[in-house]
Amino acid sequence: MSSFETPHETSRGFGLSSREVQVIGGASLLMAINVAVMYAVAMTPLQEINAYLFTYPILGAVAYGAAIMGGELIAERGVTGGDMGIAFVGMVVLQLAFGIFGAGVLRFAPPETHLTLLGITAVITALLTALVAGYIYARSKTFENWGTYAGIGFIGGLVALLVGTFVPVVLPVAFVLIFLGFVFRLGYEIWQVRDHRDASVALQTIGVYIAVAGVFVHILQLVLRYLASQD
Repeated sequence: MSSFETPHETSRGFGLSSREVQVIGGASLLMAINVAVMYAVAMTPLQEINAYLFTYPILGAVAYGAAIMGGELIAERGVTGGDMGIAFVGMVVLQLAFGIFGAGVLRFAPPETHLTLLGITAVITALLTALVAGYIYARSKTFENWGTYAGIGFIGGLVALLVGTFVPVVLPVAFVLIFLGFVFRLGYEIWQVRDHRDASVALQTIGVYIAVAGVFVHILQLVLRYLASQD
């Protein structure tokens, strides 16, 4: 997971600078595109990929984790190197990784409910993001430790998935840990935007987008399960 080691200051307040608006707007646009990709891929054979990868849960997690990390590294390399072609390739990898995963979740629901599921998930994700952002901006402190918490969540989740591959009862623990990992990373990235004012807007946009997308696909699974339980 990325961290942008630049001088920073910690401040308090809810006023957004033009740079912060650019980051939020850029990440929101990337997330909107990703939702459209999920919807489109759900109508193609690609949505079956999850079924094969998650035959063994740890395999699916490693495959998507590698795709997300690889896409992020490629995109960041393109941005820092001034090569928008490479950056675009990285973003395509990220969009496909989250898009195929999201589509794999949608395949368990009737096609006519896909837009509803995505809409409800988008609202809940936006509210959670606003809650985390509000907490970050309301506190005059550093949130660098949230990056560490995110790493612990991801590693703990992978370990739980490995165990859960053979002992399925452990799988919900893995889900919770990875979900919390993305929530903590979201807070960490928002703190980066708040305090690292000389960092690259493009890099911060990528960081926030990845965190939001990770939260989104986990909430999508929860929404699907909840609505299915109501039938």
